[in-house]
Amino acid sequence: MESLADSKVWADYNAAQAERPVRSLCLDAMALAGPGNGRQAIDLGCGAGKETLAMLAGGWRVHAVDSLPDTRDRLLGIAPADADGRLSIEMRAFQDLRALPRADLIFAGYSLPFIHPDKFSGFWAVMLDALRPRGVVAVNLFGDRDSWADVPEWNFHTEAGARQLFDGLEILKFEVYDDDGQSFRGPKHWHIYDVIARKP
Repeated sequence: MESLADSKVWADYNAAQAERPVRSLCLDAMALAGPGNGRQAIDLGCGAGKETLAMLAGGWRVHAVDSLPDTRDRLLGIAPADADGRLSIEMRAFQDLRALPRADLIFAGYSLPFIHPDKFSGFWAVMLDALRPRGVVAVNLFGDRDSWADVPEWNFHTEAGARQLFDGLEILKFEVYDDDGQSFRGPKHWHIYDVIARKP
C-alpha cells in the first residue's frame, strides 16, 4: 500500500472530498457545544475545509491544523470574506504540536488514526489540555478489527481502550461501525469509533 503519509495521496483525497457534505459527527458536536458566538474551535486535519467552513458559518473562530503544504492557500481560497480575523491556520504535523489554543470545540475527522502509535498519547494529552471546561471534543478512531490494523505507523484501539481515552470526560456519543465498505483506495473493512465527549 502506498503510504498515506505521501502528500500527493492526501492532496488527491482532499480534492475528492470537495463535494461531500459536512460530516455528521461535526454537526452533532456543534449542536452539543451550542452556538459559536465567537468562541474558539479547532479543526484537526482540516483537509478539504468542509468542517472548518461549517464552524465558521456557525459563528466560531476556527484554528485549522493540517500538515499539507497547500493548506493555507486552500482554506483562504474557500473561506468567506467575513472570516478575516476568525480563521487561523497552522501547517504542522500533529506529533510536532506542543500546544493548541484553548477551545470550546475540538473536531478531528478521520485524522487522528494516522498519528504514529509512539506519538499518539503525547498528542492526545496536548489536545485534551486545550479543551476548556464544558468543552466538546469529537473524533473518529480506528478499531483493532479495521483491515488497516496491520499498518504499524498508524494507531488502532480496542473498544475498551478507546473508551479509556475519555476517562474523566462525559461521553455523549460512542458509536461503533464494524462493516465492509469503500475507502478512497478501494474496498476495505471499516472498524471505527465515532465519539463525542464533554470535559467537566
